[in-house]
Amino acid sequence: MRSPVSPAPEVRYGDRGSAVVEFVLVSVLLSALFLAVVQLGVALHVRNTLTAAAAEGARYAANADRSPADGVVRTREVIRSSLSTRFGSDVRGSYTDVAGHRAVVVEVRATLPLVGFAGPPHSLVVRGHALDEERAS
Repeated sequence: MRSPVSPAPEVRYGDRGSAVVEFVLVSVLLSALFLAVVQLGVALHVRNTLTAAAAEGARYAANADRSPADGVVRTREVIRSSLSTRFGSDVRGSYTDVAGHRAVVVEVRATLPLVGFAGPPHSLVVRGHALDEERAS
């Protein structure tokens, strides 16, 4: 039994509230990691979509009675329907030589989305190639 003059037991506050602080710190790190993964997914989606659009435009331009200008128009249509018109603002088409055969090249220069859909201009360049049907034989 305690004597009436003994001091009150000492109260320790050492770990009180640390769970909240740890939760906030871990939540910030996990949120940043999640956003980085989402941003990587957006960048890969844009790159893959632009590559597919350039290849589609090159195949379209390589058809008989078509020109690289037709491929550029087709590429812009695919980009507009898939992403946004701003990604299809710089599309070029031309002829090239591949192993002695004439081929069509469609090149798309666009912004690589680093933060949301914003990023440095013309930092992403993709090309699509197709053998020209008129001159293939």
